[in-house]
Amino acid sequence: MRKKVLFIDRDGTLVLEPPIDYQLDSLEKLSFYPKVFQYMARIASELDFELVMVTNQDGLGTASFPEDTFWPVQKKIIDAFAKEGVIFSEIIIDKTFPYENAPTRKPRTGLLTNYFSEDYDLGNSFVLGDRITDMELAKNLGAKGIFLSENPDLGADEIKTSKQEIFDSIALTTTDWSEIYQFLKLKDRVSEIIRNTNETKIYIKLNLDGSGKNDISTGLHFFDHMLDQIGRHGNMDLTIKVDGDLEVDEHHTIEDTMIAFGELFHKALGDKLGIERYGFCLPMDDCLSQVAVDFGGRNWLEWDAEFRREKIGDMPTEMFFHLFKSFTDGAKCNLNIKAEGANEHHKIEGIFKAFAKAMKMAVKRDANKMFLPSTKGML
Repeated sequence: MRKKVLFIDRDGTLVLEPPIDYQLDSLEKLSFYPKVFQYMARIASELDFELVMVTNQDGLGTASFPEDTFWPVQKKIIDAFAKEGVIFSEIIIDKTFPYENAPTRKPRTGLLTNYFSEDYDLGNSFVLGDRITDMELAKNLGAKGIFLSENPDLGADEIKTSKQEIFDSIALTTTDWSEIYQFLKLKDRVSEIIRNTNETKIYIKLNLDGSGKNDISTGLHFFDHMLDQIGRHGNMDLTIKVDGDLEVDEHHTIEDTMIAFGELFHKALGDKLGIERYGFCLPMDDCLSQVAVDFGGRNWLEWDAEFRREKIGDMPTEMFFHLFKSFTDGAKCNLNIKAEGANEHHKIEGIFKAFAKAMKMAVKRDANKMFLPSTKGML
């Protein structure tokens, strides 16, 4: 099996960086990052990552940073982590100054060439660091970044890539080691489905642990808008591409999309270990929309929402009940939906937003409670 790696910065990530000169050259300046021992120990013992320390130490070995001031601190750091069961397979130190633009200095990869091999799975590896140059290193390695960002502009004068390209490589931004542990422990739940019939051709990709990035095209603009609410407010990444027989009517496109979406949701939830299982409600201007969900393995829909208009946008209102029924059939879940209010657009948009929030609550996982939320022993 190819090895996954955590490339971990030192100063500002494992230990706090001295705020004045950014140079950790005495034991008096040494202070460890909050919670780092607790969660690095769990990462080392519970997860299957190789741990590699990668650090720039500007001018190490020169008059500005004598080596005899560096190594006692470095030894103290390594020994402290070793006592907690955290062992680094390699410690990589670049000693150059930024102005030298050395190929060995982060974000460049000159000291990491041995990781560009079939032995390593860089696509599922991570770079952890507090500078944007660490995140550019993640991009240059083809890995993902975990950004401990106290100051997002730190190191910005050294980057060679556009900030947007670098940000696209960041999987998590946090200053909390417990969040880093949970993120690494709870792998992304990503699934896709292709469902082709004589009436519709459907492709959907879903990341339950995404950030609301959507690419949706069903041929029905209002339906696209509602599905976009699910992704954005449910913090899911959704790609939905539908080619349906709209020349007949909208029914097959809406029904088949939601059946496929429900089936995909059920698939992406996987073993359901650690999920909250239940979720619930949302006001929107004059309307109140309530959605309760239970991913308990049984499909059922209770619907209490009345619409007087025949269509909203290009979407028939008679399909609203039907699309949620289709979802419950595919996802094997209970849904209870109730909405009241005067504005029809607000009412259905509120339902979709409440549905998204209910989904977000129900699929949330707790890394410390990885058991099935059921007395039956199955969902």
